[in-house]
Amino acid sequence: MPEEVAARPFFDAFHLPVGDGQRFCVLHSPARSTHGPSIVYVHPFGEEMNKSRRMAALQARALAGAGWTVLQIDLQGSGDSEGDFADASWERWTADVAAAATWLGERSGSRPWLWGLRAGCLLALAALRRVEDVAGLLFWQPVLSGRQHLQQFLRLKLAAELLPRDGEDASGVRRDSRASTEGLREALIAGTPLEIAGYTLAPAVAAGLDAARLSLDEVAATLPVVWIEVSAGATHELAPASRAEVERRRNAQRPIDARAVGGPSFWQTQEIEECPELVRQTLAAVGPFAA
Repeated sequence: MPEEVAARPFFDAFHLPVGDGQRFCVLHSPARSTHGPSIVYVHPFGEEMNKSRRMAALQARALAGAGWTVLQIDLQGSGDSEGDFADASWERWTADVAAAATWLGERSGSRPWLWGLRAGCLLALAALRRVEDVAGLLFWQPVLSGRQHLQQFLRLKLAAELLPRDGEDASGVRRDSRASTEGLREALIAGTPLEIAGYTLAPAVAAGLDAARLSLDEVAATLPVVWIEVSAGATHELAPASRAEVERRRNAQRPIDARAVGGPSFWQTQEIEECPELVRQTLAAVGPFAA
């Protein structure tokens, strides 16, 4: 058998038992048995998860090729896991991430990293409080404010309600007292689920997301953090709010590698997009921790 074929990473799909059922997982392992580093991927929220599947898979394969054991988990009610999105909760999702990290640590024999994308970074940070033996954090395009992220999602419902309906023109669209992002948010917090962009958003998810904020002050002083954002502009740099968060950690003499790369916003583009430079820069950033 050719060497390049023999050296392909190992791939396995399975269901991981958790407290209230099973979660669909994909495990990418190095081609040769190793006690090298490991990492859990925490996917983003809603449709961003589906838009990002291609990039997550490409990065997982690349990491496995570099000696990492990578676990991708579909959280409760998401992807191919058990349950309905409408029955999910932020608490349950956090527990799913913690369960995945614990399982991977036992399986690989190494302290796992947590790798979040967008709102997955908020969940990774929440899970960090439950899993003591985490080796590092990898953030892709992190959401800093869960409340702001929730409001952006709620705007999809407002936009849909402004579209003309059968037998009505735009001026005849019904508007009610909740026709604002703040009104929709208040309805959710009060316990009313909402249908948005094909998803039934549960109050238990909305409340957790609304309260979540990404602050590196919560991260242990010795824990390495890799923070990478994608920029479509002529110059590649972190968003202003991200730079402020990163600088606070740097000024405190705490380890962080922050980078901006060029490429499409693949988590929200209409067509499925790839960002090869993000894969390369991620490998370069975490490479020193693979030894």
